[in-house]
Amino acid sequence: MTRNLILLGTILVLFSLFASACSPGLETSTVVAGDTPAEEEEQSDEADHTEEEEQAEEPEALVGNMVRGGLLYDKWWVIAPAEVEDDHEGSGEAPEGDQPLWSTQSSNTRSGNDTWRCKECHGWDYMGVDGAYGSGSHMTGFPGINGFAGSDPAEALAVLQGNTNSDHDFSGLMAEQDLIDLALFISEGQIDYTVYVNDDKSSTGDAAGGELIYNGVCSGCHGPDGSAINFHGLDDPELLGHIASGNPWEFIHKVRFGQPGWPMPSAIVNNWTLDLVSNVLAFSQGFSEELSYTGGGAIYDKWWVVAGVDEPVEDHPLWATQDTNERSGKDSWRCKECHGWDYKGLEGAYGSGSHFTGFTGVLSAAEMSTEDLTAWMDGTNNPNHDFASLMDDVFLQALIAFMKTEMEDLSGFVGEDKTVEGDRSRGQSKYDMSCAACHGVDGTRINFGDDEDPEYLGTVASGNPWETFHKALNGQPGEPMPNGISLGWTIEDILDLVSYVQTMPAE
Repeated sequence: MTRNLILLGTILVLFSLFASACSPGLETSTVVAGDTPAEEEEQSDEADHTEEEEQAEEPEALVGNMVRGGLLYDKWWVIAPAEVEDDHEGSGEAPEGDQPLWSTQSSNTRSGNDTWRCKECHGWDYMGVDGAYGSGSHMTGFPGINGFAGSDPAEALAVLQGNTNSDHDFSGLMAEQDLIDLALFISEGQIDYTVYVNDDKSSTGDAAGGELIYNGVCSGCHGPDGSAINFHGLDDPELLGHIASGNPWEFIHKVRFGQPGWPMPSAIVNNWTLDLVSNVLAFSQGFSEELSYTGGGAIYDKWWVVAGVDEPVEDHPLWATQDTNERSGKDSWRCKECHGWDYKGLEGAYGSGSHFTGFTGVLSAAEMSTEDLTAWMDGTNNPNHDFASLMDDVFLQALIAFMKTEMEDLSGFVGEDKTVEGDRSRGQSKYDMSCAACHGVDGTRINFGDDEDPEYLGTVASGNPWETFHKALNGQPGEPMPNGISLGWTIEDILDLVSYVQTMPAE
């Protein structure tokens, strides 16, 4: 127990921080002038010369970042931002079309971005056709990369540069250092998963030990039950429990290397042992695979993002019945634009100013039956308010459930000057644990505006505390932002958080 506690303390310290090798000396023989015949001296000189040439011809060892290579193996185009060719700037988008080798297989029907992921061909267990991707919808028949484990990274680099197959040439898509990092991962970063994952996908680790690590490091983003971030949609949720139980190899890979494009720490950087990673897997395999929140709060914000449909182009049919709010297009379709972040519409914060529409609020929806609310949402009561034709029923019902159970009336908590009274010390603790990784310690890492008119977290919290509360409770549509409901936050917790954030820079 003492050893575990010491180890835990070490991990938590390392969480805030994101050998040199000595070459053996060459064997030489000492020769005293005059003791060696001229012929032997000449032979010795030739041998020394040959040895020097051989040393000069030896390639230098590849130097790079193996952890970064593990991220590249996942989604290289998200990680590799360097401009390689005039038309490639690493914008976060994979090349158009399928990877050239994809047409040589027909069992995996995915297309586009997925075909360019190293893992899609070679698997999260690195064994390709001989591993978990040897059957099922991910099967391609391509070999694994496990044969390169422990080899000279230059061998993997040559394959990535197309030396063995021109259709596997990534040198025009990634910078040389990207390829070196990926090669170093292939050579040095692979592990034998059979030591940590049983045949039935269960972890060989200790769940009790994993709970200590998870609660201290992971729960701030993923929540106490792993449901604070949904990696898929409401219609097909994928939570931490799904991945841990269904794809433990992916779980371990992402814990070790992180998530491309997300501020997720690397267990390798934080000096976690593989046993500790296995313990966290064991604990996470006990998580529920059910959402602990409706998901409707994000729909209230931008329903088309959550529903995965094209954003509206024309104005909402009811928009023409008002002439005070001059916004148009997709903005006119946001529930919040008509009914406000405080859900009070005409009677609340949007009762004046540029957002004023004159439309009523929805706070009273909590008192209505599901049937009555459905009639308002599917156009039965007003054909110009038909959302049932725009999104699947699962999203419509989630929005209705949000209005009935998750909206909060903040009238008694926000002052006339928009300040929120709360325990800022407690709010800072929440912020540091769950928000700072993305927004920065002072809330200025993300600029929601532009350089001329910046809008930071402190700007939003001071000018629109209701919006800040809503997003802290429900998350940000289309972004990997955890929702406060699944983090187990109470109303008081979020008020404390907003109160603290209001002290941050607004400009």
